[in-house]
Amino acid sequence: MNRRQFLHRMLASALVTCLRAAAPGRPPRILLRSSWQVVNIGDIAHTPGVLALIEEYLPEAETVLWASENLSPEVAAMEHRRFPKLRIVKGNIGADGKASNPELAEAVAWADFLLHGSGASLVAAGDVAGFAKHTGKPYGVYGITHGSFFTGSRDKDILSQAKFVFFRDSVSLAKAKADGVTCPVMEFGPDGAFACDLRDDAKAAAFLEANGLEAGKFLCCIPRLRYTPYWEIRGTAMSDEQRRRAARNEAMAEHDHTPLRAAIEAVVRETPLKVLICPEDQSQMAVGKRWIVDQLPDDIRSRVVWREHFWLTDEALSTYVRSAGLFGLEMHSPIMCIGRGVPAIVCRFAEQTSKGIMWRDIGLGDWLFDFDVEDEIQRLVPAVLAMVNGSAAAKARVAKARAFVEQRQRETMALVRKQF
Repeated sequence: MNRRQFLHRMLASALVTCLRAAAPGRPPRILLRSSWQVVNIGDIAHTPGVLALIEEYLPEAETVLWASENLSPEVAAMEHRRFPKLRIVKGNIGADGKASNPELAEAVAWADFLLHGSGASLVAAGDVAGFAKHTGKPYGVYGITHGSFFTGSRDKDILSQAKFVFFRDSVSLAKAKADGVTCPVMEFGPDGAFACDLRDDAKAAAFLEANGLEAGKFLCCIPRLRYTPYWEIRGTAMSDEQRRRAARNEAMAEHDHTPLRAAIEAVVRETPLKVLICPEDQSQMAVGKRWIVDQLPDDIRSRVVWREHFWLTDEALSTYVRSAGLFGLEMHSPIMCIGRGVPAIVCRFAEQTSKGIMWRDIGLGDWLFDFDVEDEIQRLVPAVLAMVNGSAAAKARVAKARAFVEQRQRETMALVRKQF
C-alpha cells in the first residue's frame, strides 16, 4: 500500500465513523458551501459541477446548497432545472454561533458534513470557520486555488483542520505545503466546473441560426482585461486601487488582444470557419467589441459574430459543444469545454491566479500561453490553426486530458463515497 492509498483509507474510515455516527439508518447529509457570484458564467459553473459529482458518486446522499447572498433568481432557476430537488439556503453564522436566518440554522443542524466548493481561494473561510467552531462537525475543501487571496493564519488553520483539501492546480498545492498547512490529505483535485453539464440547447440553437453559425463550423474566442472591471459591472464608485487597475487594463489591452485578433484573421483567411466573440463575464461584451471586432479588417469582420448580450452557463455550454473549439483569455469556459470533449486553448497573464497552471497539470501544457512572455505569444496563431486543421489529433488530446480529470474526480469523490 503506497502513501496515497493509506491516506485515502485513513480518511475514508474517519468519515465513515463521523457520518454513520451522525446518521444511523439514513443517507448522509452534505451542506455544500458554494455559489460565489453570478456576473461570471465560470463562477456559476462551480456549483452545478460539484452537485453533478455528488449526484454521480454519492447518489444516496442528500445535499443542500449554502449559497452566497447574490445568487440571483435566474441562476437559481437554471440550477433547479438541472437539480429539481435542490434546496438552497443563504446567510451566515455570526461570532455567537447563531445563523442569520431560520433556514440556514436548520440546514446547519441538519448537515453531517460541510463541503466547500471550487473557487479562486478558500472563498467562504469565515463560514467554514463558523460552522466548524459552533457545530464541531467535519468539513472538506474541493478544488480551490491557494495563495492569491491568502489571508494568513486563518486560512492555514481552516485548511489544516479539514478532512481533505483538493487544490485545482499544482502551484497551489505546493504553496499550501510551504505555508505549513497540515491537512492529512492534500492533493490535486479538478475544479468542479469540469463536471458542469448545464444545457440550454434551444437557446443555443436559436442564437446560432440567427447569426449564421453552423455546428462544427465556428470557433469561440473570449476577450479579457487584466482586471475584471467590477466597478463598471456593478456601477459603484472607484477606489484608488480600482483606478490603478483600470489604468493597467487600458495600458495592456492592445497588447493582450492583438494576438487574439491575429489568430482570428488567420482562422478566417486560412480555414472555412467563422469566429464567435463571446463573454465569460458581464464586462466582456464591450471588451470584445472595442478591442477585437472594431479593429478587424472589413473582410475578416464579415465572418466574425459578436455576441452583444450576456448569457448564462447553460446556453454558453450548449454553444461551446457545437463549436470547433475555443481560445481566449479566460479559464472556466475552457474548463467546461474540456469537460465536454471540446478543444480549448488558454491564454493568461500575471494578474490572474495560478489556476491556469492546471492546463499543465492535466496534460495540456502546449495549449497554455503566458501573454507576459513574447515567445509564447508568437506561438498562439500556429497553435490555433493546428487545433483547427488537426481536428482528430486535437480531440484525442482532449480525450486524454478529460480521462485524467475524470480519474481524479473518481479518486477524490471516493474519499466520501466509501462511507456507504
